[in-house]
Amino acid sequence: MSVFLTGSESFIGRVVVQRCQELAIDVSGIDSHAPDNAISKRADIRDPEIADLIPEGATVVHLAAISRDPDCRSDPKGAFDINVTGTLNVALAAQQRHASQLIFASSEWVYGDVSNDEVQREDASVDVTSMTSEYALSKIVAEQLLKLSFSSLAVTVLRFGIVYGPRPSNWSAVEHLFEAVRTKDEVTVGALATARRFIHVNDIVSGILASRERSGFEVFNLSGNRPITLGEVIEESRRLLAREVVITEKAPDQPSVRNPDNSKARAQLGWKPEIDLAAGLTDLKNYLSKDQEAVPDD
Repeated sequence: MSVFLTGSESFIGRVVVQRCQELAIDVSGIDSHAPDNAISKRADIRDPEIADLIPEGATVVHLAAISRDPDCRSDPKGAFDINVTGTLNVALAAQQRHASQLIFASSEWVYGDVSNDEVQREDASVDVTSMTSEYALSKIVAEQLLKLSFSSLAVTVLRFGIVYGPRPSNWSAVEHLFEAVRTKDEVTVGALATARRFIHVNDIVSGILASRERSGFEVFNLSGNRPITLGEVIEESRRLLAREVVITEKAPDQPSVRNPDNSKARAQLGWKPEIDLAAGLTDLKNYLSKDQEAVPDD
């Protein structure tokens, strides 16, 4: 069964394409920023004509979005136009092409920020009135519209944890902190106890492919195995790089914690994260070292 991606040239999209090719899965897609190539066509997810590009009966994996919260905050209208209206258009196109399934990339951001170790599960109610993130609001609205308006389409919502890995830009806290330890003498954070279930991009892609061939409307957390604090990221970075840095906390008594439980995905998808923090940072270290070697001397 073929896979069709939106955001096929994105950080996650490229890894999905690579994994599909390794597994001999027919894969194609669209991306709004990259020129046409053998896999991807340049197209906007809001264009109704994208239906013509979706193979009949494909599994549609919808990754395309404005995913940085500051970008959503600076242009909420544009964010909702792409993240909500664009998602509805992708779902309509999938329906027209009798897609076997729509896999929608949502986010752990929908759970908001908490300051304790409370676990967030997929069946928990989400209070949109307390949300402070335009990005999170756009994702939960899109989720609910898919649930309400597309009952004839198999929809699988994947709430990604905070994804990290080798990429040149749009970094998460993991990449930012690793690079700070690598290149600076002082690292500044809000609170070292701030924690997320960070997850390597390869594990996210394994989860996406494991979620194929589902039916009905379902929601799964694709997150790391445990909350990892910013302090742990810094300490592991220091160990791998053999670097000593001064650490400054701006708000040590105001940690932010999200702890989305992944046990449902582990049980029902037969999936689990395989890459721990040490292995993930080693991958990042190797990537950044190669990238630095590729830059010619002045």
